[in-house]
Amino acid sequence: MDTSTTLPCDGATGLDAEVLRQRLETLASSEGIRRWDLGASCSTDTSVQVDRGEPKQMKGAQRSAVTLRVWNEDGLVGITSTSDLSDAGLARALTGARDASAFGNVDEIPEFSPLATAPLPVLDQPLRPTLNILTLLETLKEAERDLLGRHAAIGTVPYNGLAQRSSERLYINSDGACRQQRLTTASIYLYARAEEAGRKPRSSGAVRLAYGAADLDVSGCVDEAAERTIAHLDYAPIRTGRYTCVFSPEAFLDLIGAFSSLFNARAVLDGVSLSRRESLGEPLAVPFLSIHDNGLHPANIGAAAFDGEGTPTRRLTLLEGGVLRNFLHSEATARAFGVAPTGHAGMGAKVSVGPDWFEIGPTPGSGGGASGLDRFAPGSAGEGQGLVVIDSLSALHAGVKASQGAFSLPFDGWLVQDGTVRSIEAATVAGDIRSLLKAIIGFEGPAKVTPDGVCPHVWVEGLSITGDA
Repeated sequence: MDTSTTLPCDGATGLDAEVLRQRLETLASSEGIRRWDLGASCSTDTSVQVDRGEPKQMKGAQRSAVTLRVWNEDGLVGITSTSDLSDAGLARALTGARDASAFGNVDEIPEFSPLATAPLPVLDQPLRPTLNILTLLETLKEAERDLLGRHAAIGTVPYNGLAQRSSERLYINSDGACRQQRLTTASIYLYARAEEAGRKPRSSGAVRLAYGAADLDVSGCVDEAAERTIAHLDYAPIRTGRYTCVFSPEAFLDLIGAFSSLFNARAVLDGVSLSRRESLGEPLAVPFLSIHDNGLHPANIGAAAFDGEGTPTRRLTLLEGGVLRNFLHSEATARAFGVAPTGHAGMGAKVSVGPDWFEIGPTPGSGGGASGLDRFAPGSAGEGQGLVVIDSLSALHAGVKASQGAFSLPFDGWLVQDGTVRSIEAATVAGDIRSLLKAIIGFEGPAKVTPDGVCPHVWVEGLSITGDA
C-alpha cells in the first residue's frame, strides 16, 4: 500500500534517501531499466514584508523539484520531472524518462560522476528551529521602525523582507550513490529610500544571512542600510573621464560573477566564453590576484556538500598569481578536458555549470600590489579629478556582454577629491573585464564576507566614467 504520494519536506525528518534508492532500484528492475539517477530538492519557506508598520505580505510555501534521468540500451538519456514519489508515480517517471531517451542528444551524453560515491566534506551547519510567522513580522516591523528613525530624510523602506527556510536535497543513482543534506537558513534585507526637499531620492540597503531567524544580525543590517543611505544624500554630478576606482567587495564580486564564464568549462566548450581550452596556464590578471571558488567556506551560509551530480564540493583555484589555473567542471566537461569533476554541476540532459562562492584577494607572498591604500585618506586620490568609490553596480544583466568582455554599468558611489567625499548623482562605469583585471593596483583593508563571497576593496586605475557634469 502506498503511503507517500508527494515529496515530503520538513527540513529535519523528510525523505530517507536510502529508502528511496532501494524503492527506485526495485521499480527500475521491474521495468527493465538498468541505469538511472535522481536529484531532488524540497523546502518549506516562511517570509514577511512590511510597509510603514503594516503587514505587506505574509507567505508560507512548500516547494519541491524532482528530476529523474534514464539511460537506454543505446546509451542515450531521457529526463523527466515529478513531485509524486509513490511507487506508481516513480514508475511513471521511470517509463517516461525511458521513452524520452529515444530522442536523446547523441552529441551530449552525460555519465555518472566518478566522484558520486566519494566521501563528502563535513560541514558545520546547525539546524535551527523555525520561528512563528508573527514573530518574524514583529521583528521586521521593529527593524523598519528603527531604520525610519535614523534620519528625517528616510521616508520609506520600499524593499524589505525577513525569510526563513528549511530545506533538503539529495542525489541517488543506480551505481549506489546516495547523498542527502538538510539545512536551515534565514535572511533579512532592508532597502531604504531617502528624499530631501528639492533633491532627488536616494536609496541603498543591506542584507544579512544566518542559519536561523533568531541568529540574524538585524541591528547590523539596520546600521549598514542607514549608513549607506545617508551617505548618498549629499550628491553632486561627476565629470566624464578616466578615474582610478575603488570597488567595494560587493561590487567587485558582482562584476566577477557577471563574467564567471571566463572560468566555466561548459561556456568554453559552447564557444561563449572569453577563455579557450588553451587558456589554462595563461596570465589573465595582475600577478598578485588570486580567485578561488570555495563553496565550503565557513561563512557561506547555505553551502552545498555536493553538486547536482553528487560530486563533492571543494575549494578550487581559478586564478593564482594572475594565471588561469582551472575551469569549473561537470562530469561531461571534465571528461572532455580529461580532468576530474570539480563539483559545480547542475542536473539535466545537458548539464549546466556554475560557480558557488568566490574568494578574492592577494596571492600569498606576492605583496598584494600597492600597499597602505586608504580611499578616504587625505591625498590618496592625488590632486585634480579625484578617486571614484564604486559602492554597488546596477543592471548587470543588461550592461554586461560576457562573451565579448565588455561592460557598461550604472553605479552608486562617491567621489573623493581634495580631501572631501561626496556622493555621485548618476554615472556609469565602462570597460573590458580583461583590461580591468590587468589594471588592478592593489587591495585595501581586510576581506569582507558578503552573501556572494569574500573580498577586500579593490583598486583599479584608468576606468571610464560617464557622468552628467
